[in-house]
Amino acid sequence: QVQLQESGGGLVQAGASLRLSCISPAITFSNYAMGWFRQAPGQEREFVAAISRSGRIIDYGDSVKGRSTISRDNAKKSVYLQMNSLKPEDTAVYYCAAKLTVTPDRLISRDDGYDYWGQGTQVTVSS
Repeated sequence: QVQLQESGGGLVQAGASLRLSCISPAITFSNYAMGWFRQAPGQEREFVAAISRSGRIIDYGDSVKGRSTISRDNAKKSVYLQMNSLKPEDTAVYYCAAKLTVTPDRLISRDDGYDYWGQGTQVTVSS
């Protein structure tokens, strides 16, 4: 059973920054493409960011593009999401996800493309 553990969420004011982390100690992390998604109450899960196994290929959802940076540290088996200039509409539970891939530069931006999910970390942005 692959376990992903997110951390770094919290309650912040609009304009602040947060860095979310997701660690996956039980897997060969470098073999997995990783992604971040979020889900607000009453809304569908939304793509936030994705990074390939190699770290060379990155993509962002339109709602966070220009304000967020995804990165990974294969030695620490971790993926990160730096979010800046947070807005109240960024309020959601943020999930990391993992997909075992053969291709080093494969990028997955659909939630149904992932095999494993974390429990999520709450981000709340007050106005």
